[in-house]
Amino acid sequence: MNIVLAPDSYKGSLTSVQAANVMKRAISSLYYSDTIIPKPMADGGEGTVDTLLSSAGGKQIDVKCTGPLGERTDAYYAILDDNTAVIEIANIAGLVQVPEADRNPDMTTTYGLGEVIIDALDKGCTSFIIGLGGSATNDGGLGLLQALGMKVWKENGQAGGIFGEDLFDITHISTAGIDARLASASIKVACDVDNPLYGNIGASVVYGPQKGATEKQVIMFDTALANFSSIIENQLETTFHDTEGAGAAGGLGFALLVLGAELVSGAELVADASHMQNAIKHADLVITGEGQSDEQTLYGKAPGYIADLAQSYHTPVLLLSGSLAGDQDKLRGNFHGCFSIIPHPVTIEECMENAEDFLYNQTKQVVHFVHKVWK
Repeated sequence: MNIVLAPDSYKGSLTSVQAANVMKRAISSLYYSDTIIPKPMADGGEGTVDTLLSSAGGKQIDVKCTGPLGERTDAYYAILDDNTAVIEIANIAGLVQVPEADRNPDMTTTYGLGEVIIDALDKGCTSFIIGLGGSATNDGGLGLLQALGMKVWKENGQAGGIFGEDLFDITHISTAGIDARLASASIKVACDVDNPLYGNIGASVVYGPQKGATEKQVIMFDTALANFSSIIENQLETTFHDTEGAGAAGGLGFALLVLGAELVSGAELVADASHMQNAIKHADLVITGEGQSDEQTLYGKAPGYIADLAQSYHTPVLLLSGSLAGDQDKLRGNFHGCFSIIPHPVTIEECMENAEDFLYNQTKQVVHFVHKVWK
């Protein structure tokens, strides 16, 4: 059989690359001479770069850039074999990079993302995939746009800063200096939220608190983002703030729209970049999975997208997850089989500690069963 392995990560236990490798070892141990094609998945958050390096091929590029708190930090991105740069905000200005006690959107910046984009442009990249999941910022892309050449000023004529708190003082901007190479670049953004930039379901109100914003800061940022976007939109004579996804990653979605980016489902973007469609088209079986599955799996999550893709080619698809919850009838409507990898009652801690063994054993079980039935 040709078996495509397309798991998402098992959060806190296995990355998608690790999960695909565990599945591959399990199937190989059965000695059925299957052709095994690992195509690990991601949704644009942490792990997207590693996932696409594994499934699409390319090289890791190490780079020094400005971190979320303005410090110089080590980061990396990927240049795929087709010369597409893959960048994720999670390892440049990610929430995990900021100690919980230091989380304050006043003091974070997206400047480093702009520096990394410039590095990729300098290396000849004209196509970009940017993952927005897991940011520590709420600056509306203020830092990013300045790193790329935009100028900002306060009312007194002084140059504006690059941090979240600097949004509050901006009165004038100039986009004339933005790197001209971006005008002809293709920028696709992995974005799985539909929030506008500001308002009751905007970036600050919905996501600000998890980044350390107080109630007062949420109100201040919401007003500041409205003002910032108005200044830019008046100059460009185009509206971006109410586009679905403009509020992603603290308003980074808005800034990337200003640069001409296209916001795309993260799972769809990763699948396209790794040529998932062609792999599934020629597969006899697809296996996907994640840490926990419920009805939400079918709405934008990687395993749900894989199920839809497999169904379009009438390819059987199995779901192996850490746990199954919610309305499993809905899951079974999209998957040919849904299985928890947990073999017996265990605590969450035990499950996470033993995720590799559990996934290995359950993969062997289901693939052995499939072979016996199809034989």
